[in-house]
Amino acid sequence: MTVSTASPITRASVGLRSERGPILGAVMLSTALVAIDTTILATAVPAIVTDLGGFTQFPWLFSTYLLAQAVTTPVYGKLADVFGRKPLMLLGIGLFVLGSLLCAVAWSMPALIVFRGLQGLGAGAIQPSGMTIMGDIYSVAERAVAQSYVAGVWAVSAVVGPTLGGLFAEHASWRWIFWINLPLGLLAAVVLWRRFDEAATPSARAGRAERRPVDVPGALLLAAAAGLLLLGLLEGGIRWAWWSPVGVGIFVVAAALAMAFVLVERRVADPVLPLWVFRSRVLGSSMAGALVVGMVMLGVTSYVPVYAQQVLGAGAVTAGLAVAALAIGWPIAASTAGRFYTRGSFRACLLAGSALGLLGAGVVATAGPDSPVWLLAVGCLVLGLGLGYVASPGIVAAQSAVTWRDRGVATGSNMFARSVGSAVGVAIFGAVANGVVASRLGGGRAAGDVDLEALPVDVLDPALHTVFLAVTAAAVGLVAAGLLMPRRITPVDD
Repeated sequence: MTVSTASPITRASVGLRSERGPILGAVMLSTALVAIDTTILATAVPAIVTDLGGFTQFPWLFSTYLLAQAVTTPVYGKLADVFGRKPLMLLGIGLFVLGSLLCAVAWSMPALIVFRGLQGLGAGAIQPSGMTIMGDIYSVAERAVAQSYVAGVWAVSAVVGPTLGGLFAEHASWRWIFWINLPLGLLAAVVLWRRFDEAATPSARAGRAERRPVDVPGALLLAAAAGLLLLGLLEGGIRWAWWSPVGVGIFVVAAALAMAFVLVERRVADPVLPLWVFRSRVLGSSMAGALVVGMVMLGVTSYVPVYAQQVLGAGAVTAGLAVAALAIGWPIAASTAGRFYTRGSFRACLLAGSALGLLGAGVVATAGPDSPVWLLAVGCLVLGLGLGYVASPGIVAAQSAVTWRDRGVATGSNMFARSVGSAVGVAIFGAVANGVVASRLGGGRAAGDVDLEALPVDVLDPALHTVFLAVTAAAVGLVAAGLLMPRRITPVDD
């Protein structure tokens, strides 16, 4: 595969590498706000409940944010192709900042939950728009390095978020979790407004000038179907039994809406999520890899800390460091992936990452009650390297296979696939853990009734070990995604 070192958009719109720095910095800052707000509330929940009440409602603080973010990501990706990346990015930052302001002055738990949903609507625009901007201003060879910075932001945020939440809640007020977003979000918006000129290339001008109707029915059907699917996966077995009327009905309605969505997309002139996306081997491989990445990452980050503390007897900090090794490996791999796929191929890069991911998951699965914590850390580090060689090159391959007018769709669909993967991982791994626990305790417990951290080691160890085996089995899907990627991709040089 031959890849140019500087695409026309690089030469025309941003020129020198230093001129792109502020744009990259603004995207990283915006991404950091989205990433930190995913986890920052975890340690502040007691303070929030004490102040506002609504203990039984607080899980919706997380679900509402994640749902609003996930279901709007593919829609915003398409809108970025229709109206441009800059307007959508600024819209996302504006919604996120407005949601943060309202969260900071929230007077009740229901109000806070609604305002978290508004934050999620903003986050849904920031993620695909930011990654699409990276695809616009950097050449194919440079995108892996640029995206490694964004991956590093997510890695650091996963560790920093809960710490900041605890500090604000203990030494100031939980409301500062949201107040701090205002100046940082406005700073990112100002930098993008002043420094990012996306109309500086012929492809961008042509894409913006072309009259493209907005597929409103398709967008609404897609958001509704995706929202019900994710809600069913996240809450099934917790708020309702899987085979209850609600548990089954929510998936039936989601499937009906998905079928209606397909019928609409076949007829409209410019669909919000074109069906050719699913027929493209490059985009299909990219989305399949992203879906498995979401599953595997969820399984490891959710259950490794519990295993380290409750089975191996490690402290909270040590357990956190063990899973943080994944966050170290990911950006390292992402930053070196560019050399890999420019000298070889995207397919070779994805297959190498798949092998590392499978190896890392296997190492984690070998842990037992007498294992040292560093064994988990090594497994997470290798797994992080593998995921880094799959996730970032997958997005770059998808962006490289389309022109400017479809790059937002390619990016948004990839990110949506990872969100779906995470939700599927929640459902599958939670059911696996609870199934083993129920069998060990003699049955009679519904999924969601079991507090894993309160179980004895002789019950918890086999339950989590089975989850790790399931994660390893899921990692085989990374290999399948890599094999699906074509051996040769001709980048669209626009």
